[in-house]
Amino acid sequence: MARHLTGKVAVITGASRGIGRAVAQRLASEGAAVYLAADGTEAELAAAVADCRRAGASDASSGLHDLAQSDAPEQMIAAAAARFGRIDILVNNAGIRVRKAFGEFTHEEFERVVAVNLRGPFFASQAVIPMMLAQGGGHIVHMASQLGLVASRFGSIYNVTKGGLIQLTRSMALELAARNIRVNAVCPGPVSTEGFLAGRNAGELEQRARDVPIGRFGTAEEVAGVVAFLVSPDAGYVAGHALVMDGGYIVH
Repeated sequence: MARHLTGKVAVITGASRGIGRAVAQRLASEGAAVYLAADGTEAELAAAVADCRRAGASDASSGLHDLAQSDAPEQMIAAAAARFGRIDILVNNAGIRVRKAFGEFTHEEFERVVAVNLRGPFFASQAVIPMMLAQGGGHIVHMASQLGLVASRFGSIYNVTKGGLIQLTRSMALELAARNIRVNAVCPGPVSTEGFLAGRNAGELEQRARDVPIGRFGTAEEVAGVVAFLVSPDAGYVAGHALVMDGGYIVH
């Protein structure tokens, strides 16, 4: 595999499992030094860091950060910068959802989902921009969702945050593209991660798969490949784009 990212430093949130962990490994395999942030356990992060080292990371480190806390995004960026001295890539992947019928959500649920899914990426991006400008550029990738473009039942708050990330991507790109900071979003459809599969019965999963024209769920590794493309020289003219990868779901 080409090592396009040798000499670069990437920060990935929600990196202890699922899509975030796959993204960290993929960027590591292309030569990046990686900082893995998550609110899981130290053991999970240590295992993910070990995976990245085996994949070929020039260096790898991690930190526990709960992005629902108001100052966590800035603390995360500061910790990564202190560890590596620079940040070239920020992948805002961390996300949570609460599945309930509209009318049943609590204020606390609303605030936490918005904090992690939207406020965290917003302020992490603001925190990293000065460093990227001083370095001459960088890449920011927001992990949005097909559900930022189409509606789903029992996910009103989640859908709102993912739609917000898509608009944030466009707004940031409009202001930052001319300064060599490329901002894009990835909009996955259903991906067979532990988080997606949890709480869904076999019948529901079979129906969701039938709704996808390709006929299956995506993989975390496929999402990671798209992220790797967006931060590569091959995507040098891509800015403000929300790249949908959902097996064709939203075409019907």
